[in-house]
Amino acid sequence: MSDAVPGFRVRRAGPLALLQDAGRFGVRRLGVTQGGPADLHAWAWANRLVGNGWGTTALEVTFGGLALEAARDLTLAVCGGDLGATLDDAPLPLWRGLRVRAGQVVTFRQPVAGLRAYLAVAGGFRADPVLGSTACVVREGLGGHDGHGQPLTEGDRLDTSAAAQDERSEAAPAEVRPDYAAVPHLALLPGAQIGEFDGLSLYRAFNTAWRVDDRADRMGVRLTGPRLHCRLETLVSEGLGLGAVQVPPDGQPIALLNDRQTIGGYPRLGALTPLACARLAQCLPGQEVRLTAVAAERALAEHRRFLAAVR
Repeated sequence: MSDAVPGFRVRRAGPLALLQDAGRFGVRRLGVTQGGPADLHAWAWANRLVGNGWGTTALEVTFGGLALEAARDLTLAVCGGDLGATLDDAPLPLWRGLRVRAGQVVTFRQPVAGLRAYLAVAGGFRADPVLGSTACVVREGLGGHDGHGQPLTEGDRLDTSAAAQDERSEAAPAEVRPDYAAVPHLALLPGAQIGEFDGLSLYRAFNTAWRVDDRADRMGVRLTGPRLHCRLETLVSEGLGLGAVQVPPDGQPIALLNDRQTIGGYPRLGALTPLACARLAQCLPGQEVRLTAVAAERALAEHRRFLAAVR
């Protein structure tokens, strides 16, 4: 791409650092999943703080372990989980724009609070889109910095826009910065099959503390707790949207995230809202979460307020 210039060199690669734009849409009929940022909220605020428009490609860093050396002067912001980020071994401030000079090193160590951090640079990262998106989906081998869905590895180069890097020091308001140590109450829109679960199961679903299982990734998060029972024994496979909460025969719900399969045949309690998915994506294994049923009107109003703040 003509407007791409070197932005960072990967000095040390963590377990999972992926480029993500807003996601890959219009291709689910081909069996291709959405991708995009697991934490939409943090991704959007990181872009907002460096002046990027909606959909600009940023870097999603999971678990940490990543070190990036700046190849040029850059304006960046890091939002989301606290992964012990430093700039030349000094603590790097989160949720605000800052200037990084060529040769300085941004390091993500390990989770302190939350699981994923998002690094955005002014003008965005540059990569060739695949099926209309740079979103990196490792399972499908699509998108990312190399176009083949690979995580960053040592020695890789991250290109950025050649646009001017204006100085920015804006900080996100305190009220939009989640407390990742608190128990999240995840908003769930009840689905068409919720009436097929028995009354005790419904009571337990919304009045029990669930735990995030260690079987959790960008495809979905399994929750452990009381067994839920559904009267439906068979179900024709249906399309699966972001946040769908399936209940397989073992009765333990699975909340599906960005890299989910496109169809599924398990009954569903409903679907988490996009912001609830974002909050769940920051939960470490063993963390407690609670489900809260919400009306569509309330969920839509909350999402509109979020979009108005970050666009």
